[in-house]
Amino acid sequence: MLYLEFLFLLLMLYLGSRSGGVGLCVVSGIGLAIEVFIFRMPVGKAPINVMLIILAVVTCASVLEAAGGLKYMLQVAEKILRRNPKRITLLGPITTYVMTFMLGTGHSVYSIMPIIGDIALKNKIRPERPMAASSVASQLAITSSPLSAAVVYYLAQITQISGYESITLLNIISVTVPATFIGTIALSIYSMYRGKDLDDDPIYQARLKDPIWRERILNSESTSLNHELPKEARLSMYLFILSFIVIILVAMFPSVRTIGDTKTISMSLIIQMLMLCFAGIILLATKTVSEKVPNGVVFKSGMVATIAIFGIAWMSDTYFQYAMPEFKAAVTSMVETAPWTFALALFIVSVVINSQAATAVMMLPVGIALGLPAPLLVGLMPATYGYFFIPNYPSDIATISFDMTGTTRIGKYYFNHSFMAPGLIGVVVACVVGVLISNLLIA
Repeated sequence: MLYLEFLFLLLMLYLGSRSGGVGLCVVSGIGLAIEVFIFRMPVGKAPINVMLIILAVVTCASVLEAAGGLKYMLQVAEKILRRNPKRITLLGPITTYVMTFMLGTGHSVYSIMPIIGDIALKNKIRPERPMAASSVASQLAITSSPLSAAVVYYLAQITQISGYESITLLNIISVTVPATFIGTIALSIYSMYRGKDLDDDPIYQARLKDPIWRERILNSESTSLNHELPKEARLSMYLFILSFIVIILVAMFPSVRTIGDTKTISMSLIIQMLMLCFAGIILLATKTVSEKVPNGVVFKSGMVATIAIFGIAWMSDTYFQYAMPEFKAAVTSMVETAPWTFALALFIVSVVINSQAATAVMMLPVGIALGLPAPLLVGLMPATYGYFFIPNYPSDIATISFDMTGTTRIGKYYFNHSFMAPGLIGVVVACVVGVLISNLLIA
């Protein structure tokens, strides 16, 4: 019966993923109700802390966007890219990686991707090379950002393991940052040599023969440099960077968040407080109209992600708490023989539910219950990014639409799409490097 119920869980996740966004939450709500009232499972826990972290970070990033700071960051990035156009396949992914690292969300890719494609096309570089790599890098970087819900959730759970109570946020990102960055470099190097050059690409050449496509391609112009920004835009960016630095400093010195002699405020609460605090500082210092905040891309995409995680994680936690005794017995022997197979489990779940944070909430307690060592769990964190496998994630779909040459695409057989190879290379390299570093720093 447990296997049938697990198949039901996967079915609900699949149906939700077909709807996308809010659909993931509400379809999971159907699954949750069936689990409780028909399968008679005890109600699991809703991922309140994860949701609050996302809400706080998204609120601060949305105020930054409304103040013009996000556009200012984009202009700085574009200037760097246009000064080095021949290196766009390397610098493009690094740019999206850094933006995600700083913002805690990969949705910044929407603003930079048309610029990456424009630079590639004007320098006769196959746009698929930097664009697909940049889309993957923007999502791979989520497990490196100290502002991401996935990282903070890992910290909260890992510190519950006996012998690892003293692990800090810095311990975790000291593993995930080099691991995911090296993964990004690896997928970028591969991307430099992938696919045919534009002169030999049949789809691109066919589009050049079409008068409508030819007009669009030859007269395309994507830039943010001609946008005039308010003078407060630079200040808002500096304040946001300051918030990032303050969070790192607080993580470095636990005494700062110790109240009295024993009670220490968790980093989850620290991030929530400081993000809301700096959101207020940016709003007041730049005199930003608060009504503009909910209208930005970051706010809308962040709220959708929060809602999606609400349903997915609650339904999943209900099942796994109910099935844990039998599930642990069935999986323990496999994981004990080959612990790396837990990475495969993380990857498969991520493919289905399209979220690193939701994958962490769903699977990390399982790994801890199975007795997997903390260094392995931290090192395999990049495996929570597997949703490139099925090309239905918004950033991937947007990337395809931004590439007017048609080189970034979903293949004839669906799975032979532009993001598959860079994604696999990035995740595998990041996991291997992550486990090696984690065993040195956390063991």
